[in-house]
Amino acid sequence: MKPIGVKEEKALAIVRRLAEHGFKAYLAGGCVRDHVLGVPAKDYDIATDARPQTVQKLFEHTVAVGAHFGVIVVVLEGDRFEVATFRADEPYLDGRHPSSVRFGTLEEDAKRRDFTINGMYYDPNADRVIDLVGGMEDLRAGKIRAIGDANQRFEEDRLRMLRAVRFAARLNFEIEEQTLVAIQRNAPLIKSVSAERIGEEFVRILTEGGAARGVDLLRQTKLMREVMPEMLELEGCEQPANFHPEGDVYRHTLLALSMLGQGCSETLAFGTMLHDIAKPRCRAINGGKITFYGHSEVGAEMARAILRRLRRPKAVEDRVAYLVRYHLRPCMAPRMREATLKRMVMEEGFSELLELCLLDALASNSYLGYYHLCRQAMEACRTQKAKPPRLLTGHDLIALGLEPGPDVGKLLREVEDLQLEGKLKDRAQALAYAEERIANLKLQ
Repeated sequence: MKPIGVKEEKALAIVRRLAEHGFKAYLAGGCVRDHVLGVPAKDYDIATDARPQTVQKLFEHTVAVGAHFGVIVVVLEGDRFEVATFRADEPYLDGRHPSSVRFGTLEEDAKRRDFTINGMYYDPNADRVIDLVGGMEDLRAGKIRAIGDANQRFEEDRLRMLRAVRFAARLNFEIEEQTLVAIQRNAPLIKSVSAERIGEEFVRILTEGGAARGVDLLRQTKLMREVMPEMLELEGCEQPANFHPEGDVYRHTLLALSMLGQGCSETLAFGTMLHDIAKPRCRAINGGKITFYGHSEVGAEMARAILRRLRRPKAVEDRVAYLVRYHLRPCMAPRMREATLKRMVMEEGFSELLELCLLDALASNSYLGYYHLCRQAMEACRTQKAKPPRLLTGHDLIALGLEPGPDVGKLLREVEDLQLEGKLKDRAQALAYAEERIANLKLQ
């Protein structure tokens, strides 16, 4: 197999260096899977029979991140590669780490791994894939299958259940029946995994490709009930057919998620998944019509609570809350005055909000008139100064005789609106307008 990219060349150089000194060494795990599929891997891991101390002696720059587990990181020109000694794991007592390890054989090393497609090795010296667990067969069949006893694999590391969903979604594979049943049976154990690890895995499910499939697999595996039960409320929540011919809120959300691109931002992904999260709680029948009054505002608070629970950064929480709260506001663009429209499209985050609005529209009635209007307004603002400096300040208005208080803010906004609409072009015009408005206020 020809190397894919510079990073793989470096990984192969590590393997050859170990082999030159008489050790067995192979590329291992996910990078072999990706190489067989013809895609660049994010990380390249190496498995060897060399002991950690030997690996440290053979390479100039190393980090002993897990020497007691047989793992040494070798650093080559800024890239990091995990080099792990063949090992067998002793019982897992915490649902994440083995209580201890012992150095073992290649066969034992393969059997301790999670899924068959991640349990293969590549020997560059013989140019052959070493497959002791049926990984090639499952790659061809498009199957995610646990190695050995699926229940045991998930009891060892409960996060593997979410990883199974991620691989199935990203690769568009099926989860093999016994593996699926084991996930469903063990789903409640996911709560013992730290919120940070669950949150990181959730982000990867949503952003690595196949987000809609990933979300639906979370439902099928019963993991969604444990990590984000609010999503299950969307099922069967009917919507007005004239606006949502696609069906209930759950189907609408899946359709929107299906249009997310691989590598999309975490905030757009969560915003898309959660934009209608409050509809079931705000649903009402008024005069025979289905309504969801207030679902954007309630949804923003629900999104905040969910993202806090997943320990996502505050900046992510703030942006997603903004997307959920205002995802309907661009629909009002055709009825906005020019200043209001300009102010909206210049908001930080509006470009991403408009992306969400496009997905929302395409997953429902596909009306895009307001979307194109907002895009045109954004382009117009880009050709001008992003936001012109204010013509007046509060001190100017007080100097003109306006008493400090709410009227100061109101008048400043009036002046800014007229400035954005091109009706006040300079400070002199703004002062004259303000002086006349203050005089009228005093007469009232």
